[in-house]
Amino acid sequence: MNLVGPLRTKADFILASASPRRRTLLQNLGLDFEIFEARIEERPEPGETPQEFVLRAACDKTSVISARNPASWVLGADTVVVHGNRILGKPKNSAEALQVLLSLSGRRHLVHTGFSLKNEEEQALVSRVVTTEVSFFHFTRELAAAYVATGEPLDKAGAYGIQGIGGFLVEKINGSFSNVVGLPLVEVIKELLHFKVVVTGQ
Repeated sequence: MNLVGPLRTKADFILASASPRRRTLLQNLGLDFEIFEARIEERPEPGETPQEFVLRAACDKTSVISARNPASWVLGADTVVVHGNRILGKPKNSAEALQVLLSLSGRRHLVHTGFSLKNEEEQALVSRVVTTEVSFFHFTRELAAAYVATGEPLDKAGAYGIQGIGGFLVEKINGSFSNVVGLPLVEVIKELLHFKVVVTGQ
């Protein structure tokens, strides 16, 4: 059963992602949807910018699931954390998590999320990239190590979870908070409302 929220789902709706954070963001609004994980190769192509990569990955996820469910509205998304021109994935171990966190200490980085909403039967498609700038305060190696010891950074891109313990590292954010979690809700909900995939009320 979905949570009581300000919105309700009106059409067949599929989230093409196994991300628990994306699922929770949508469920908290009261939406009802199926979840089908789209298994694609998530690796940037030569010369591809981080923004181009997340948009392509999101579109690929949507296309895979939409082809099998042409009458449904399918939402796919992909998120990357970028420092300089380098995409920071999930750390392989505690040592790498510590190294990533120290590289971000006192600096700003970008979070890009590409999302794609598609309905094959209605020949409807919208896709875009949303970017948020995040700044960390300058913290010590000891503090970073203490955070790594909680275990939270090990399954998070960029080695932190803004919606969890890692939120204490964030000094400033410019843009969508939910985008850093994994889904830019304002932009996504606008499209879902536009196509009448969701409506207001209970």
